[in-house]
Amino acid sequence: MPGGRLTQQERQQIAVGLADGLAYAEIARRLERPTSTITREVMRNGGPTGYRADLAHRATQQRTHQRRQTASPGARAEPQPYGRDAQAVSDYQEALTTVFMTSGLPKMMARVLGCLYTTDSGSLTASELAQRLQVSPATISKAITFLESIELVRRERDPHRRRDRYVVDDDLWYQSMLRSARDNAQLVDAARQGVNVLGAGTPAATRLENIARFLDYVTESLTRAAEQAREILYSKPQPDTDNTAAAKPSSDRE
Repeated sequence: MPGGRLTQQERQQIAVGLADGLAYAEIARRLERPTSTITREVMRNGGPTGYRADLAHRATQQRTHQRRQTASPGARAEPQPYGRDAQAVSDYQEALTTVFMTSGLPKMMARVLGCLYTTDSGSLTASELAQRLQVSPATISKAITFLESIELVRRERDPHRRRDRYVVDDDLWYQSMLRSARDNAQLVDAARQGVNVLGAGTPAATRLENIARFLDYVTESLTRAAEQAREILYSKPQPDTDNTAAAKPSSDRE
């Protein structure tokens, strides 16, 4: 499987594949590249409808040139705890950012979230985020405001440093699911109002009633699943006594 950066010819093939309606996985197979490489390439260069091969190639060259200008001679990736490979962590953070982008998050918000989730503390200040992502504090502030509005980041006051820290933890996904449920409930109410306006039994009203019934069921199921999953999330895993016993020497078991 080829490695290294995408060539201009490969980018042209990606553009042709997108125009033909091919999935990322199929384009990747034809180029003998990982699907994640194609996904990342498309999402950072206009998305599936805005991707242009020549523009993407020039943008990549510009980003590479800028990184070389800003990097100091002999600069190395930030050392990682627990003996982690710093480059592997950096690559994973970029891949995670791409996943967040494909799920609908704007690029900068996805980068902030990817940065937070790959820290052991699960929290960073605005200045720490700006330094790690090499962007301005104003850019971080805008991204955090958006992530807070959809409850994917929580703000905490650091009493020792007198500044805010931005936190990701397990409970945020639970809160996000509840927010989705509330949004669905509003759609249900709006759809049923439309039934009254358009007249029950008419084609348009029937369509809205079906939407309301569907979303009502999904909302109830989502809320119930979130509650059940939260209990699992906070329960400690039980040790596997069978495997533990099997791992001991026979003399110990006897």
